[in-house]
Amino acid sequence: MHTITALVFDDFETLDLFGPVEMFGSLPEHYRIQFASMVGGVIHSKHGVAMQTTATAALAYETNIVLVPGGFGTRQLVYDLSFLQTLTILADQADWVLSVCTGSALLAKSGVLDGNQATSNKLAWQWVVSQSNQVDWVKQARWVVDGKFYTSSGVSAGMDMALGFIADRHGVDTAHQVAQHTEFRWQKNSHIDDFYRP
Repeated sequence: MHTITALVFDDFETLDLFGPVEMFGSLPEHYRIQFASMVGGVIHSKHGVAMQTTATAALAYETNIVLVPGGFGTRQLVYDLSFLQTLTILADQADWVLSVCTGSALLAKSGVLDGNQATSNKLAWQWVVSQSNQVDWVKQARWVVDGKFYTSSGVSAGMDMALGFIADRHGVDTAHQVAQHTEFRWQKNSHIDDFYRP
């Protein structure tokens, strides 16, 4: 059983989180999900979805996989040293680190992506890449895998990435079963990026 710790914050992008959660949640025999924030309590997404979280210092289970959504909340967090330090600790201890959209900006700013390839949301591309020149940014990609890091493009790309991660761990057939269960048209080739504009 792998424990996914979703590290959330106010004004996160709703689908960045709940898209991958839907995919991983379809395999409860393999994944359990805990929702964390810096101090715990209720966190609100960009769209006003309220969710209960546990403080990062009081998590019930050790983190195997970190999931970092993006959204407008990331714009302030790149300056929050306490958050970045907590993210670094979680990322260093985890077996895998997954980000969606501008979540990769937080990973980049914390330094954990140094020397790695990564991608992010095309609509926020210039802002994201400005967070670190130590990352090998890949603009044309649905998602990018480099070592233990999986970074995905904008919003819905997180679901493609999650299925890609599932395929890597449990086989393509299992990923297809999840896609079928959720009636999701999975873009299983991470290099095909319909939203790339040169």
